Amino acid sequence: MNFELLLQLVINGLIVGLLYGVVGMCFVLVYKSTQIVNFAQGEFLLVGAWVCWALLVYLELPFLVGFLLSLAFMAVFGVALQMIVLRPMIGEPIISVIMVTIGLSIFFQSLVKWIFGVAPANYPPIFETQSVSIFGLNIELAYLLSTVIALFIMVGFYLFFKHSKHGLAMRATAFNQQVAQSLGISVKQVFAMSWGIAATVSATAGVVIGMVNGVSDSLSVMGIKVFPAVILGGLDSIVGAIVGGIIIGVLENLAEFFDSQYFHLGNMYDIAPFYVLLLILWFKPYGLFGTRDIERI
Repeated sequence: MNFELLLQLVINGLIVGLLYGVVGMCFVLVYKSTQIVNFAQGEFLLVGAWVCWALLVYLELPFLVGFLLSLAFMAVFGVALQMIVLRPMIGEPIISVIMVTIGLSIFFQSLVKWIFGVAPANYPPIFETQSVSIFGLNIELAYLLSTVIALFIMVGFYLFFKHSKHGLAMRATAFNQQVAQSLGISVKQVFAMSWGIAATVSATAGVVIGMVNGVSDSLSVMGIKVFPAVILGGLDSIVGAIVGGIIIGVLENLAEFFDSQYFHLGNMYDIAPFYVLLLILWFKPYGLFGTRDIERI
């Protein structure tokens, strides 16, 4: 057994899993505050990555400036999307709103292809060296940066929800929208804030992944890949999203290792996490950290 390759893949899985966890937190954030599953989450990664790429290539801005401007754009983009498209859907059946998010996903994929084309694009060189050797393992600098950013976002989420006024308002809205509204909390404002934060954080993950693999339509697929991680951890649990993301990230790489070394079945990288998801949900239908929904008649 090639233990060095196995260790390399496990570390890569942990790093990618942290990014899955970050995007998964956005799923949970939108769901807890609005009771909507946003199937356009992957397109937030795609749009954010392309906007940052355009600022770096066309305007030739420094990476940090372009990165921060793209995040600001995505914050406004997320809020505007909620106010213009989704706010009129308040009070409509949940399935109707979910279908709107699926329509938004298709629309933004087509729009991005029309504006930027279908060919993958690489970011301008950001680091002088693309990878570093740590204990004999080659790790992309972009992945190290992503680890720092992911941990920063997770700590930021904790502090925001625990100590800020807006975070407490979002927690109250997630618990009960009618009670929150009776306490003077603007539910509409909370909805808009949750979409703005989800778009911004997802764009961060999109930029980091684009730095390593280039910007292409495959970024939008990450929204679908993250969804099993969210279900695995529990659709209403921030901690569950992080744990589920790490589990899925590691499982993907372990499946790739054992398939390439022993099984030779092909495509195990993509399908193994879904099999594990089905197995876990068989015993824990609400996920590892999800809240059991009990209805009394």
